[in-house]
Amino acid sequence: MAFLNGLFTLLSVIFFICLIVALIKPSIFKIKTRLKAFLIFFTAMIVSSLIVNATMSDEERARIEQQQQTAKVEREAEPSSGQPVQEDAPIAEDKKSVEPTPKVEEQEVVESVQSLTQPQSNAVRSANQYLNISGFSRNGLIDQLSSSAGDGYDKADATAAVDSLNVDWNEQAARTAIQYLEMSGFSCNGLIDQLSSSAGDKYTRSQASHGAKQAGACS
Repeated sequence: MAFLNGLFTLLSVIFFICLIVALIKPSIFKIKTRLKAFLIFFTAMIVSSLIVNATMSDEERARIEQQQQTAKVEREAEPSSGQPVQEDAPIAEDKKSVEPTPKVEEQEVVESVQSLTQPQSNAVRSANQYLNISGFSRNGLIDQLSSSAGDGYDKADATAAVDSLNVDWNEQAARTAIQYLEMSGFSCNGLIDQLSSSAGDKYTRSQASHGAKQAGACS
């Protein structure tokens, strides 16, 4: 059992690495879309994790439970740090003053979604799924949604769906840049070129520069 536990623990790590690589460049595994790559390797990782849990020895389970119990006790003991309660009052007031803004933004998003056609609404769902997995530029996301090798939406529907989203493309460029740097080394200019290339991620040059700087590739 110990051998199987170690084996599937190693497989879980391998599947996780493959998942990250596939999200950046699914073509390495001959998979057409990032979503399919995510589903394949995420499922494999979950199955391996379940087998690791099933083959874990009773001693190991007892040790982990003891560590969790100790951590829980330590967390419960943290509030008694002796700081005055009155200091939390200004923070609570600040939170109250900020609360109305998200409600307005949420209302605007709902109104925007309601004005879309059914195919466009479906494209919005697909776009959000992609953005939850990885960083995308505006043009890159539209191409992914409308590509025959991707989701196959009409180009106009894909464009309307992406433009209805409230997305910070500079932030997306930074996410993509960080993903690249986690997998390989890039110079500042090399990373900017990769992010802004029409054959790459299709960010604007400004967005690519921002992403590379935020990721730490540029001094």
